[in-house]
Amino acid sequence: MHVLVAYASRHGATRGIAERIAETLRGAGLEAEALPVASLKSLAGYDAFVIGSAAYMFHWLRGAAELVRRNRTVLAEKPVWLFSSGPLGGATDAKGRDQKVVAMPKEMAELADAVHARDHRVFFGALEAGRRPIGLAERFVSLMPAAREGLPWGDFRDWPEIEAWAAAIARDLQQVPPG
Repeated sequence: MHVLVAYASRHGATRGIAERIAETLRGAGLEAEALPVASLKSLAGYDAFVIGSAAYMFHWLRGAAELVRRNRTVLAEKPVWLFSSGPLGGATDAKGRDQKVVAMPKEMAELADAVHARDHRVFFGALEAGRRPIGLAERFVSLMPAAREGLPWGDFRDWPEIEAWAAAIARDLQQVPPG
């Protein structure tokens, strides 16, 4: 079983998630590789797909959404999982317990339906101090000291959660007949 873990990442946090998913799939005996969506010319030769994107302003990055839309016929015939990366940390409730705040990308229902995705997950991302802003929204925020101070800096990726999800995908794929 040859699995493509395709990703679109601006600053590398989503790439890290995709690489960990591919590593977990390989650890379960599957052939898996993580590649940026911009490098893909064809989806031929893959038996299953995990596709992820950083989410900004409630949207997937254009390259990832276009990959799914452009290849929806091929993807709909194979096992597909989708993931989003981007929310930074969580809030706490009145008792101080962590609450996961999930920002669902606006196009997710359309994309998941088009390819009959088996699941979609949203994972926390990372925001590292000193990174170069990319895009209009990031440049705007970088010019506002009060906005920068209010951002939750750090790496909020939940590696055990990501690995558990990838392990569940591996178990599911190990039950799929070849061909």
